[in-house]
Amino acid sequence: MDIPAAGGGFDFMSWYMEIPVVSRLYFTGAFLTTAGCALDIISPFSLYYNFDLIFSQGQIWRLFTTYLFFGMFSIDFLFHMYFLVRYCRLLEEGDFRGRTANFVLMLLFGIAFMTLVAPFFSVHFLGSSLTFMMTYVWGRRNEHARMSFLGVFTFRAPYLPWVMLGFSVLLGNPVTIDLIGI
Repeated sequence: MDIPAAGGGFDFMSWYMEIPVVSRLYFTGAFLTTAGCALDIISPFSLYYNFDLIFSQGQIWRLFTTYLFFGMFSIDFLFHMYFLVRYCRLLEEGDFRGRTANFVLMLLFGIAFMTLVAPFFSVHFLGSSLTFMMTYVWGRRNEHARMSFLGVFTFRAPYLPWVMLGFSVLLGNPVTIDLIGI
């Protein structure tokens, strides 16, 4: 039985539990990792992708934690969480409905590719790249969907990653990280 939120407001737990399992796990991991860093429980220096530390010192966790850290809490972090939940969820519920293993395989393929490319561009955190990859895949699979960016202008879904890239640059982020995902 669903219990309505007090005062008829937003019920966070209902919303959270409606997110498909892979999207929910990724969102939770990313949020908790960022929260852990913001509270000084975890150091970002123990999370970043470093080829030498992974393969010479056996710090294998860095292969995964690099995809969980999106920087400290900021407007940029909020945008990344929004796009992560939205497009990861749309892919998992739409094109990959009932094919969770295929969805995970797609994510693992993207992760493997980005992990191989990252050392050539000196990129240390790849969560944003993975979000851009999911947005790109969703946009290509929904070519005719019309989008609006902040209500300012409209475009078709395949251009969404490029619009996001422009907005990311306006927020002061380097282009390289997002291009790896596209």
